[in-house]
Amino acid sequence: MNLYSTIVSFFQEGGAFMFPIALVLMVGLAIAVERWLFLKRAYSANKAAYSTLLPLVNSSKFDEAEKVAENNGSAIGRLIAVGLDTMRSSPRRDDIHAAMQEGVMESIPRLSKRTNYLSILANVSTLLGLLGTIIGLIAAFTAVANADPADKATLLSQSISVAMNTTAFGLIAAIPLLLIHSLLQNKTLEIVESIEMAGVKFLNSIVRSNRGSVATRESDA
Repeated sequence: MNLYSTIVSFFQEGGAFMFPIALVLMVGLAIAVERWLFLKRAYSANKAAYSTLLPLVNSSKFDEAEKVAENNGSAIGRLIAVGLDTMRSSPRRDDIHAAMQEGVMESIPRLSKRTNYLSILANVSTLLGLLGTIIGLIAAFTAVANADPADKATLLSQSISVAMNTTAFGLIAAIPLLLIHSLLQNKTLEIVESIEMAGVKFLNSIVRSNRGSVATRESDA
């Protein structure tokens, strides 16, 4: 109960700027939760697609692999679908690689979408805290100018203490948002690297399996 009362008192004494800072914090946390859940789902979907499609490609079951990839919905699924579709029109490794690289580039914006908002919101909360403190200090000095000389020191110290609450709350909001931003960036980079690694493995497997299929057809002829 004491902790709750302290938090409520801290918030109330901070003034009007505490509310926009709280709004910024809530928006940032909502974005963070949505991005974290999206990245977790993307990672799981890519992992499942990799486990399903690699054996099909290694077995030269290109038609079945392309059908599964098109219905998969993951970044790796789209990547493999593009690679297999390109292979039908041009079996050259460079052409397939270029098409798959383009698929990787298309996946990056989906993964990093809205993550940069967190750093912006962290800066906004810090600036709002500083602005609230400055306005609070202006109001405090204005009030002290008309106060009784004996009460000026006490009134000024109390006013400054209240004004500093907005700076403190701005930093309280900014620090976790910056940490979450860094965490999400690292998670996004990890997923992008896994997609690129999977793309290289699938490219090698597609080219190798395609050459094997061609060689088999020529020997049968």
